[in-house]
Amino acid sequence: INLTITMLINISVLGVDLTARSQFPLLSTVQSIQVADFLERLDVFFMLAMVIGIFLKVTILFYAATIGTANLFKIKSPSRLAYPLGIVVLFLSVTIASNFQEHLHEGLYIAKFILHIPLFTIIPPILLFIAFLQKRKGHGSKHL
Repeated sequence: INLTITMLINISVLGVDLTARSQFPLLSTVQSIQVADFLERLDVFFMLAMVIGIFLKVTILFYAATIGTANLFKIKSPSRLAYPLGIVVLFLSVTIASNFQEHLHEGLYIAKFILHIPLFTIIPPILLFIAFLQKRKGHGSKHL
């Protein structure tokens, strides 16, 4: 719903052609806002909100990765993994894509086959099948 509303606003402000050609159409839409020659240059606040939002998202994902890795390897203190995982994230963030075009290519083509297809189409049915077998096996032993 949010994406639909955002695209409707972008198309109504910028038009179809400019929305299709723009790398960041929402930023272009925010840049065009002018209210009574008083509120202008709202793109600064938009970018600030985006940076804060991305920082919070990365923080939550990094925390989840640290807790998950600690549980996986049965480490009692997850904080001991913060620096090693931070170095891994830093190294990968520098080496994965050197520019924006390469980032788009990897996100649209490479990650689709390595991450999206296995994680969203292959693994869930396998886990569902395993859960079904375990549930069936568990019910059979209860009734005996």
